[in-house]
Amino acid sequence: MTILVTGTTGNAGGAVVRALAAKGVPTKALVRRQVELPAGVEQVVGDLNQPDTFVDSLDGVTGIFLLSGYDRTEELLANAVRAGVERITLLSSSSVDSADTENAIARYHLAAESAVRDSGLAWTFLRPNTFMSNTLRWLDQLRAGGVVRLQFPEVPISTIHPADIADVAVAALTEEGHAGSAYRLSGPVALKPAEQLAILGEAIGRSPQPYEMSRTESHDDLLAAMPPQYAAAIESFFGDGIVDETTVTPTVAEVTGHPPRTLQEWARENAALFR
Repeated sequence: MTILVTGTTGNAGGAVVRALAAKGVPTKALVRRQVELPAGVEQVVGDLNQPDTFVDSLDGVTGIFLLSGYDRTEELLANAVRAGVERITLLSSSSVDSADTENAIARYHLAAESAVRDSGLAWTFLRPNTFMSNTLRWLDQLRAGGVVRLQFPEVPISTIHPADIADVAVAALTEEGHAGSAYRLSGPVALKPAEQLAILGEAIGRSPQPYEMSRTESHDDLLAAMPPQYAAAIESFFGDGIVDETTVTPTVAEVTGHPPRTLQEWARENAALFR
């Protein structure tokens, strides 16, 4: 058994690499340039948008942890089939629940799921809520002290620890019984942004002041931060409520045998980043 992990330098992919290494599972990590990785993990230099750059590294791989939203996914999957890969675990999104192909984020995740289904490989889809690590968007404001601006302040979200996503992914890649499953993943409790901010403040020994933004202010902030199609997608998720990230699901515990990690745990683990 050998697993190839894409998105190695990201929150979820990095957590998957660490979880596989901790279990002693032979692992290849796709990177664009050499980086520091856990001992025993083989680095594969290539570009996920260019499957030909790492096609030879698929030899001996039995499973792939794959990200959505990249070019030439069908080519990558065809290469995987030819190399004898058996299973794919795709990091998808809660947004696919809306089935809204007019939504830019839902559209690329739905397209990736469709390509994986059509590949003939055994597949598992992970559809997580917002990551706890997304609170890093407040990093500069917390370091500066004072007020932190909160978008969609009335919406509670059961955010998920990236390590829990990784634990579910590792189970799907290394155990039987997960093929054909689409797992909705959440954290243990739904919290409004101000509640999330208070937890971060406690972990770093500060009392940041929340500023609850209006819908118009949230709209303007999103447009200033990203392309308009993605700003509109996020606004529809949380402003219009087309995606439910409030409901707590039992999936992490059912798949992994342990309860989902709390935001308090994530905040303590990452407190140094905010200081």
